[in-house]
Amino acid sequence: MSRVFFIAALLLAGCRSFTLNYDTPVDATLQKRVEAIDARLREKYGIAADQTDVGVLDLRHPRVAMIHPDHIEYAASVAKIGILLAWFQLHPEAATSLDKETEHELGLMVKPSSNEMAAKFSRAMGLREIQNVLNSYGFYDASRGGGLWVGKHYGPNSERIGDPVADHSHAATVRQLLRFYWMLDRGQLVSPAASKKMREIFLSPDIPHDDHKFVKGLAGRDVTLLRKWGSYEDWLHDTAIIEGPRRRYVLVGLTHHPAGDSYLEELAREVDDLMITPPR
Repeated sequence: MSRVFFIAALLLAGCRSFTLNYDTPVDATLQKRVEAIDARLREKYGIAADQTDVGVLDLRHPRVAMIHPDHIEYAASVAKIGILLAWFQLHPEAATSLDKETEHELGLMVKPSSNEMAAKFSRAMGLREIQNVLNSYGFYDASRGGGLWVGKHYGPNSERIGDPVADHSHAATVRQLLRFYWMLDRGQLVSPAASKKMREIFLSPDIPHDDHKFVKGLAGRDVTLLRKWGSYEDWLHDTAIIEGPRRRYVLVGLTHHPAGDSYLEELAREVDDLMITPPR
């Protein structure tokens, strides 16, 4: 076996052996650096320690860093990823026979975060059915701080089911968002074909990104973002798989502060600089 293939085999074996659950240890070096970035940015913008939650998951050299991984936050539109997953789980044929109109509408729900499209799909399935899908993947566990929760349609006159931990209508935690993207990237959501189609919907090249948060912070860099953001009042969040030369990783930033967007812009730049450098 050549040296190149030997190294590739080792990397593949590492990816296969890595799991992300409640027992996964953080990488000490990465954790220290991410904590330092968070502390510096919070000081700059006057943000308290309990107003940011951060996760970084290296997809090339599996390692993770997390700040407040199981602190549940009001998720705003980030929870729409749960609607996307549930749609494919409850319509498995969509993995290979999704019509172009539905694919575009799902893209509008995810990329520019259309509430109209989100409500259309969530009402078609039902809130309890959506949450049952999320629970089946372990994305919500009340005994572990919560996780991904979809308890309200994105529109007026909606029924509301608050999550058992914090009574949020839409909720998320860093750990479960990282798990979602990890499983999506590994083809483990519904099926490899469905995961591939969901990735295509996230990317939706015919639909432009909203230019804020991670996108604004990474402007001018040679990166592709597979992304879901959320904003409501002072809950300002961004989540993404970020791919570029010499790096491929998941970044999650959840904030509850008026300066959250500025924090997220700089977080994206500093973490991207960090991830370009290979681990030692």
